[in-house]
Amino acid sequence: MGVAIYGLATLAVGTVRALPALCATTFVGGSAWIMFVSLVNVLVLNHSPDWVRARVLSISTLVVQGSVAAGSAVWGTVAAHYGLRAALLWAGAGTIVTTTLALFLRLPDATVDVTAWNHWPLPSLDGDALPAGEDSGPVLVTVQYEVPPENVHEFLKAVRRYGRIRRRDGAASWGIFHDLENAGRYVETFIVASWAEHLRQHERITRADRELEERLQSYVRGSPTVRHLVSVATD
Repeated sequence: MGVAIYGLATLAVGTVRALPALCATTFVGGSAWIMFVSLVNVLVLNHSPDWVRARVLSISTLVVQGSVAAGSAVWGTVAAHYGLRAALLWAGAGTIVTTTLALFLRLPDATVDVTAWNHWPLPSLDGDALPAGEDSGPVLVTVQYEVPPENVHEFLKAVRRYGRIRRRDGAASWGIFHDLENAGRYVETFIVASWAEHLRQHERITRADRELEERLQSYVRGSPTVRHLVSVATD
């Protein structure tokens, strides 16, 4: 609604000549823009986990402000070639047309639950296992799955989607490997920068990820075996 009102206000600015009407039109258009930006920011905040919310909002703001700057250059060029009135009319019409994107790019009906779901057990370590404490790293994490033959296809689809969650939460060099000496064994591997970063991974999984994780577990036999390996200095 805010985008449509802003587009109509832009069209009106291109046609209105009386100063009082022009002031009223710009007031309505500015209010619609503020309403739109405020609602977008609220949606961004509600759909982002706590640990990444500030970064998501900063990127969203960067995209909006960058688009405003780029649009100013484009419509300034149009105004220079075809006149200010034509630029305003085309910009207003284009803004209204963009509202049709809501028919194709709809937000999910249900609110995503981004509250933390810290259910992974932390490994018990000896006192000297981490030479540099929580700054030790990089850390290689392996997860071994036993997958029945009839579940392999669905398992691979699910684990590749789960790999996106691993990378989102801070993992690098993610991969899934098949054990050539054991047909039913698959090993997931990923690297995190430090032990402290891996501990943060335990806090970044959300309840919205629970369905995918439970689906992944439904394709395997027994409980996965998790191992943690920390890099050691060779000099």
